[in-house]
Amino acid sequence: MVKLKKYNLKGEAVGEVDVDDAFLDVEVHGQLIKDYIVALRANLRQWSANTKGRTEVNHSKKKPWRQKGTGNARQGSLAAPQFKGGGVVFGPKPKFDQHVRINRKERRLAVRQLLVDKIKNNELVLVDDKAFSGELSEPRTKNVVSFLKGQKIHGKRLLFVAESTEEKEKHAHFKKSTRNLPRSGFIFASHMNGYDVMAAHGLVMTESALTELTKLLK
Repeated sequence: MVKLKKYNLKGEAVGEVDVDDAFLDVEVHGQLIKDYIVALRANLRQWSANTKGRTEVNHSKKKPWRQKGTGNARQGSLAAPQFKGGGVVFGPKPKFDQHVRINRKERRLAVRQLLVDKIKNNELVLVDDKAFSGELSEPRTKNVVSFLKGQKIHGKRLLFVAESTEEKEKHAHFKKSTRNLPRSGFIFASHMNGYDVMAAHGLVMTESALTELTKLLK
């Protein structure tokens, strides 16, 4: 059983949270995580890049000069790719949906392994639920910066993770307080994916969000 300290927004330890050994006991091959991340990134592509070939460009189709007698190599059309305004050779074209299917079990294992690595490397800071919803009566970036400096994670790429909720205004003040922080993001636990975890140098997560993730990733 691993115990994680829980802090309030002032940086004071207000308790400990037990993380079940069954959740931490995971060993995933690196190739599975790589395949998951590659598929995740590939599925974000729009496949809308488009270039025009020599038959599609709006250009004169006449020969730039006569076939023989000029001393130059023969040329068939000004729409050829070697001329300005000519077509593109083997350029990208819009493709059909290239979606890569990700197995649910593999996806959960990959995200779980990445999250466990953050816990074991002390890159996850756990905060009380009120830190995101009740301690700020108005948006105050200064309070969040002070907390991060106390945890020695200020200036890194950070991800703030809150528990999923239907109350739109529950985390509004805290979310607005983080908007001006460079290289940081705010996300709900149910929307988090493996790339979010991997790209962040540190996670700041509420206790309820950690509980939610341990249930989702079992």
